[in-house]
Amino acid sequence: MTKGTALITGASSGIGAVYAEKLAGRGFDLVIVARDVERLAILSKRLAQEHGVSVAALPADLSRSADLAKVTAKLQGDDSLRMLVNCAGIGPKGPALTAEPERLSDMVYLNVDVLHTLTTVAARIFADRGEGAIINIASVVALMPEHFNATYVASKAFVLALTEALEVELKPKGVRIQAVLPGFTRTEIFDRAGIDINAIPQDMMMDAAEMVDAALAGFDQGEIVTIPSLADVTLWQNYVEARGTLAPHLSLKHAAGRYAIGQRA
Repeated sequence: MTKGTALITGASSGIGAVYAEKLAGRGFDLVIVARDVERLAILSKRLAQEHGVSVAALPADLSRSADLAKVTAKLQGDDSLRMLVNCAGIGPKGPALTAEPERLSDMVYLNVDVLHTLTTVAARIFADRGEGAIINIASVVALMPEHFNATYVASKAFVLALTEALEVELKPKGVRIQAVLPGFTRTEIFDRAGIDINAIPQDMMMDAAEMVDAALAGFDQGEIVTIPSLADVTLWQNYVEARGTLAPHLSLKHAAGRYAIGQRA
């Protein structure tokens, strides 16, 4: 008996491939989605043999609307699906002002539009069933926007906000959702972005397997937001509490006195 099926995007390498390995080890059947047909075939065969689960490869370039439609159709048509893991995404090449506009647009489409489509489709399906889970890979840069490419930061901030907001709707329906905020993680994304991974301090670089293990441990503990590097969880709790303290002051009838609006003689 398996735990149902998990559909994982970006599954041919990096974080997505590690999630496939770990979830297969937990007894999930898999649908693994990525562009690289050869890698998908090799991975699906190995995981099925090693873990005794069913692994279906679904080749798809999610930047193409027809391929995205194939994946949404799979979500809608497979009654065994119990989990969606959104790992597909692209990173930046340098600052936003020097990047090619087309790459920035592609980044927004894949990191935001595609993830939003898959998340909301899965959320409706799982809510109707009264069970299921969605894991969205964001990034710690969502919490420190001044330190990275503006478009990439904004895309990951969207993932975090979407996850936190949807959790309010999904919890009463019996559906789990989690945002994972990795820091620097050892994957191929650096090569694709033309970044020398050795230029990054190694004490800031986590192996992908350790990152996913921590993320799944956070999921098991019921976390909505998991930051694998964060040792002192009270720092996150204080951040959330500070937002709550700010909330009553964000929408009022009159402007704040410090703007002196309507107070001139």
